[in-house]
Amino acid sequence: MLKWLLTGGLIPVALLFCGVFFLIYLRGYPFRAPRGMLDALRTPQGDGVSPFRALMQALAGTLGVGNIVGVANAIAVGGAGAIFWMWGCACLAMILKYAEILLAVAHRRVGKNGFFGGAVYYVTDVLGARRMRVGRAVAVCFSVLMIVNALSMGCMIQVSAVSESMHAVVGIPPWLSGAVLVLLVLPLLMKGSRGVSALTEYLVPIMTAGYVILSVAVLILRRERLDDAFAEIFTSAFSARSAACGVIGFLTSRALRVGTMRGLLSNEAGCGTAPTAHAEANTQSPAAQGVWGICEVLVDTVLLCTLTALVLLVGDGTGTGVMATVYAYSSVLGGGAAYFMAASVLCFGFATLICWGAYGLESLRFLTAHRAWRWGYLALFCVCILVGACRSFPVIWEIADFAIAAMTAINLAVLLLGRREIRAQTLLTYRDGGRGR
Repeated sequence: MLKWLLTGGLIPVALLFCGVFFLIYLRGYPFRAPRGMLDALRTPQGDGVSPFRALMQALAGTLGVGNIVGVANAIAVGGAGAIFWMWGCACLAMILKYAEILLAVAHRRVGKNGFFGGAVYYVTDVLGARRMRVGRAVAVCFSVLMIVNALSMGCMIQVSAVSESMHAVVGIPPWLSGAVLVLLVLPLLMKGSRGVSALTEYLVPIMTAGYVILSVAVLILRRERLDDAFAEIFTSAFSARSAACGVIGFLTSRALRVGTMRGLLSNEAGCGTAPTAHAEANTQSPAAQGVWGICEVLVDTVLLCTLTALVLLVGDGTGTGVMATVYAYSSVLGGGAAYFMAASVLCFGFATLICWGAYGLESLRFLTAHRAWRWGYLALFCVCILVGACRSFPVIWEIADFAIAAMTAINLAVLLLGRREIRAQTLLTYRDGGRGR
């Protein structure tokens, strides 16, 4: 019952409510001040991690299986209508992503290497400010869920997609893919989040541009099928199965449930993961950094997930999971596209691996300062890479869905409790004629 409530019943309703609430509560800001949003993106920063680099690291954590396997899984389980609900989730996710990043920057800490923070810190502060004794316990629970998600969605699911595509397209044994990823990932994680962000600043824009170019090429060649693809998305989104049962049927429909959860898996808005990366940004304006979070959702879900979904609908691919996407591209562009897609899956998966590995380390840092636990986590992360490369466990998807849904439930509750601070920062920045400060 709890699993269904979190992954199917509660989260779509909670995201809908919180998204609409913050849009109204913040008086439409920052969206009603487009000039202020543009100014926020140009806000000067000092030395250290730039806002753009923080965005690239956050995107590294959201790009990957959510854009490739997650979209294919959403269409296979929930039909093309799931894509419509992924769009709806993204529209509301923007304001939630903005709110959680604003709080993360406002409540971050300063260490010897610069800023650090994340949802666990504002969970502690917001609940502590209201004299709630459970604040520390809730933050600890959130940290544990982050580590579970790092090992499942951030590691095993990513590696499974990479090894499957490399084996099917190039013929590389799964164990070899896992071993190579361990050799690539471990040294970066040992350097900490700064090493991860330095790499993703260059890797993410390059692989995103390549993926967009390939996708647009497919859609141009199959442009005669685009009308049917969009018609299928809208028709199945409001199918009789959901409409016949009225509001209850609408909120519990498979398309809505799967689309929302896969959209959440893709952009992670509202679940409190991306604030870990954005908290490192050397910016003086929490509200300005929040705008970078809006850009994150635009790139991840509105752009890349939509392109993947349309290619799947207009292509002639078969198979399931990652190979459904690979075959969809190669069915239009030829066999060479399969190699490019395999390389894309490798890059996306690798970027997500190192980002989520760093998220797990940051969560562990909140729990304990003992270095033995750090080395134990790194060893377990490497074991999960090897296991995920060699075997696919459907239960891992369920674990990832449950972990990210539970994190979302906690995070949304804290965002609502911290609503006055979020509004105060937002109005201070954007209501002065639309100019960000």
